[in-house]
Amino acid sequence: MAKAEIAACGVLFDFDGVVIDSENLYYRAYSEVLAEFGVSVTPEVYGREWIASGTGPEYAVRTFGLPVPPDEIRSRKNPIFHRLLRNEVELMPGAVAALERLKGRFPIALATNARQPDVTFVMEKFGLAGYFDDLITRDRYESSKPAPDAFATAAAALGLPPKRCVVIEDAWKGVKAAHVAGCRIVAIPHALTAQNDFSLADRVLDSIDELTPELIRSLVAGAD
Repeated sequence: MAKAEIAACGVLFDFDGVVIDSENLYYRAYSEVLAEFGVSVTPEVYGREWIASGTGPEYAVRTFGLPVPPDEIRSRKNPIFHRLLRNEVELMPGAVAALERLKGRFPIALATNARQPDVTFVMEKFGLAGYFDDLITRDRYESSKPAPDAFATAAAALGLPPKRCVVIEDAWKGVKAAHVAGCRIVAIPHALTAQNDFSLADRVLDSIDELTPELIRSLVAGAD
């Protein structure tokens, strides 16, 4: 493999819903919290208000008149989610195979709203650290997605301009963040994000099995 190809572009992976099958764990954790108030939300509402916009707790407090602030909803969710993550988390189907196809051809970084301890746990549990040249967790940048900070930081960590990076995302807020950062974007929806708006993505795939080195090269070539 020519060094020029490796340096030509980078790949920036989202974490939740792309590498690990965690969005349903978040849904279950929030559902447990909301049940304390006699409230439930459908997967469709969760996909729209929590995953796509990132303001699900604000939506719940506003819509159902909950007697606590949004940040308390988030705080109550945390120990439930961490228990589920450590006991039940699995990789997204095809994620490791996709990383295998890309590793060695392009520099690869993780760019996620997840915190460093959760990412470290998953990397160690599944032996994934060797696939990534850097892990950009929420602790390493200022504003979370849909702000562009995660992807701008990841591109800089790889020594590349954002336009030379292809982002792999599963949700609207990540696609929006990548678009604002100036990256090329591949969206791979799943059950909870199927109704998200992916109009800003360069490609929308049915499966991560369709993510190939040829696709990455073609998207970056189109950015020049």
